[in-house]
Amino acid sequence: MMKTIELFAGVGGFRVGLERANKETKKKSYEIVWSNQWEPSTKTQHASLIYEERWGKDNHSNISIEDVDVKNIPDHDLLVGGFPCQDYSVATTLKNSKGLLGKKGVLWWSIHRILSEKKKKPKYLILENVDRLLKSPSNQRGRDFAVMLKGLDELGYAVEWRVINASDYGFPQRRRRVFFIGYHKTTPTYKKIKADSLDDWALSDGIMAKCFPIASTAVSETYFDIKGNLKEVSDNFGSGSKISPFLNSGVLLDGHIYTAKTTPNFDGKKTAIKDILIPEKDVPQEYYIPETEIDKWTYLKGAKKEIRTSTSGFEYNYAEGGMIFPDSVNEPARTIITGEGGKSPSRFKHVISTKKGLRRLVPIELERLNMFDDNHTNIDGISDAKRAFLMGNALVIGIVERIGAVLASEVS
Repeated sequence: MMKTIELFAGVGGFRVGLERANKETKKKSYEIVWSNQWEPSTKTQHASLIYEERWGKDNHSNISIEDVDVKNIPDHDLLVGGFPCQDYSVATTLKNSKGLLGKKGVLWWSIHRILSEKKKKPKYLILENVDRLLKSPSNQRGRDFAVMLKGLDELGYAVEWRVINASDYGFPQRRRRVFFIGYHKTTPTYKKIKADSLDDWALSDGIMAKCFPIASTAVSETYFDIKGNLKEVSDNFGSGSKISPFLNSGVLLDGHIYTAKTTPNFDGKKTAIKDILIPEKDVPQEYYIPETEIDKWTYLKGAKKEIRTSTSGFEYNYAEGGMIFPDSVNEPARTIITGEGGKSPSRFKHVISTKKGLRRLVPIELERLNMFDDNHTNIDGISDAKRAFLMGNALVIGIVERIGAVLASEVS
């Protein structure tokens, strides 16, 4: 059994996925021994309240991870979390033995601090982020991801990554995220990677390849080394390049990198919006769009070429393409964003056509698009708009469940 901690836990998407992996493998491969969730921008800690409602307050922390003493985090075998996408550059060189640290408030460095200070380091990591991580920032393409990989490399981890669009593997939402798995050098998996070739691991032999099959031949591929120390990588990686070297799949081992552009190979059942809808009789009237509002929705969803004026009085040309309106119920949903909730017309909210008229999606349907159980976020004091916001911050649980099941079989 792998003792697991969940960081940036939100409403517990990683935990739900790993608990489902336990059921799928019919053994308790994962036990959450500690969790942390803190939202700095709100007084009421909605996500943490839901987490505590579902799993209790024991071993759950609701303070900033930056303020947590690593000594108070139990030893664990697996660290998981979907951390915020920020500027991950190295900001400070410390004179003491702890070496390099990033900026205050950049939460990747809290993960790095835990891994650095734990004498018994976790054997495995499963982390998630937006896919633009691989090419950020714009003035040093790929630097942010290179800093992470270099930091993990120095801490004794091999890493494999894959950008996954959940709908490519039958899940109900077109949500594209990068997932990466770390393997400490003390694990049998690390030794397997070392005995294998990096390209074979990425394309066929690795955990990601077993979870999410891809075409056997890469569209393009490259090998390179991450050179220099962490500060040098932060200062120099990607300088002068307009394109990131990191492609949608890859492996890091001992500073050596193989990365490839791969394509999904999935012929199973696809899930569409129509598969997650509740009966129309159960939809509250407030979710239907009044006839008087339809023109506003149509305008926001439509293509535009117009002159706009900034707040300072500057006129500029504005253009954007049209969106399908209403959304096709025969396709997976678009990515849920945090602004999904509320009645106000919006370019990005989902709208479907029903016999009773056009309507928005209700919270249960949004939960289903991320593969949560119905009403996972339904507790007293949390509005429907906030429930939608929380789903915009969540992940597609089926991805974590699949990674968890395959990793459990790998280490058993």
